Amino acid sequence: MYRTNMLCTTTALLLAGLGCAAADTSPQMKMTTPIPDSITTPESVATRLGTLKFFDGFPDDATSDLVYDNLDFMRGVESFLNAMPGASMEAFRAGLASQGVDNNQSILIFEDLMDSHSLFLTGNTESIYNLAWLDTKAGPLVIETPPNILGFIDTHWFEYVGDVGNAGPDKGKGGKYLLLPPGYDGEVPDGYFVLRSPSYGNLLFFRGFLENGSTETAVGNTRELYKVYLLSEADNPPPMTFINGSSKEFNTVHANDFRFYEEVNAIVQYEPNEAYHPEVLGQLAAIGIEKGKPFAPDERMKKILTEAAAVGNATARTITFKTRIEEAYFYPDSAWFTGFVGGSYQFLLQPGVRNLDARVLFHYYATGITPAMAIKRVGVGSQYAAATTDAEGKPLDGSKTYKLHLPPNIPAKDFWSFVVYDNQTRSMLQTDQQFPSIGSDKTDIVTNADSSVDIWFGPTAPEGHEANWVQTVPGKGWNVVMRLYGPLESWFDKTWQPGEFELVN
Repeated sequence: MYRTNMLCTTTALLLAGLGCAAADTSPQMKMTTPIPDSITTPESVATRLGTLKFFDGFPDDATSDLVYDNLDFMRGVESFLNAMPGASMEAFRAGLASQGVDNNQSILIFEDLMDSHSLFLTGNTESIYNLAWLDTKAGPLVIETPPNILGFIDTHWFEYVGDVGNAGPDKGKGGKYLLLPPGYDGEVPDGYFVLRSPSYGNLLFFRGFLENGSTETAVGNTRELYKVYLLSEADNPPPMTFINGSSKEFNTVHANDFRFYEEVNAIVQYEPNEAYHPEVLGQLAAIGIEKGKPFAPDERMKKILTEAAAVGNATARTITFKTRIEEAYFYPDSAWFTGFVGGSYQFLLQPGVRNLDARVLFHYYATGITPAMAIKRVGVGSQYAAATTDAEGKPLDGSKTYKLHLPPNIPAKDFWSFVVYDNQTRSMLQTDQQFPSIGSDKTDIVTNADSSVDIWFGPTAPEGHEANWVQTVPGKGWNVVMRLYGPLESWFDKTWQPGEFELVN
């Protein structure tokens, strides 16, 4: 349809919901041609921002203010969602530093396992966590790893660098790795497994494993064999510092308020721009976070970003706890979902196409990016399934008691476990139990005659089921992660399926 000299009617305006172009009263010139309505802007446009007004396509001052406030707000929300991996990693760095892990020669070991004192996104209670912050600004780093570990290195922006241990090139025997800094073009000596990272700061995380219920062997191996030093110091490595993190109270979870942007600014200032995606760095620059410049928003901008953080947090929380990603769910009409949608650690729907909501879901809920956690490996590694709702789709309530049935032949060659988490912190739920978890490694757990298991979750233990009970907190929401260590084929082909959380009256 082409413009005419007719005024649009009130009815047409209401149906369109967009506004009305002014009557075309401009003189008909020699070169005048019919102009498609689709490429013109009405004088008045009704939007969620308010009424936007234009003089023959030119915005008035009030419209410009509305549009720019909204643009800054949108970029603030998008920055929250897209820079969240970095904020999570920066919170990790700060949390480790608070415990003395603030240089390459220090490492935090949970010698007596992790309990609910420490705030970690979906940490577990069954393996020996080892965490170190590696910085290559002074040059390439040599990392000597102990045997029988499962670990990885991720960048300061929480992107994958490489695996170490059982899923890495040393195949669980232990080995020497060489971590090269951004842009390194110097000599690379033989004898190392070489990893290149686009960022200076990197998280090294690896798990050791219990032997007969004891942490002694894994902790001893780390203390004896784990080393980090500059390649230039290979002939005389400095001593290491081992810090026990068990039962320590500290935080590694990123902020959900204005401080989020300050966390992200710290990364932008420290790392080269090439370490992350230009589009995201462009979003950050648009709200005042730019390398080499102070982040000092004025009163207007700080107010906008404070609201943007609140909406960004609400968005991430909704995507995580009430996700609409159909591919995230393991089974129809089930609460069980995966953090690695489509089995991709890069959250790719197809080559070159990223599922942005899937990335948000993972990074708001969990930590640690490696393909080893996402791919199918029968009898090796671990698989994860999370649930936030009961059999009726209602949020899990710490005031109520639920029963979960695990059918016979639970598909875990090594062992299985459930850990309960606080909805607010996404960290272990803090109850009267030191370890808010239960699993097949618990010596007194009751197994049914057909090898099935029933587990209860609630504020008090159901009579007669104390050994198979995990405590919850009245008035608090919670969620759970099921872990299968050494997952079997019946998990992958879905011939075995966990039950749903049934409310017990």
